[in-house]
Amino acid sequence: MSEIDLTIWNLILTGALGLVTWFARTVWAEQQRLSILLNRTREEMAKEYVTKSDSSEVLSQIMNKFDRLEEKIDRLMER
Repeated sequence: MSEIDLTIWNLILTGALGLVTWFARTVWAEQQRLSILLNRTREEMAKEYVTKSDSSEVLSQIMNKFDRLEEKIDRLMER
C-alpha cells in the first residue's frame, strides 16, 4: 500500500470511530435523561396516588366507622 492509501484509510477509520463515539455518547446522555425523568415520575406518583393496599386499609377504617354509626342509629331508633 502506498502512503496515500494509508492516509485515506486512516481518515476513514478516524471518521468512523468519531461517528461511533458521538453516537454512543448521545445514546448514553439520552439514557441518563430518561433515568432522571423516570425517577421524577416515580416521586410524583408517590405524592399524588395511593397504593392499593393503602386504599383498602382506609376503606376498611371508613366501613368500621359507618358500622359503628349504624349501630348508634339503631340504638337511638329502639328507644
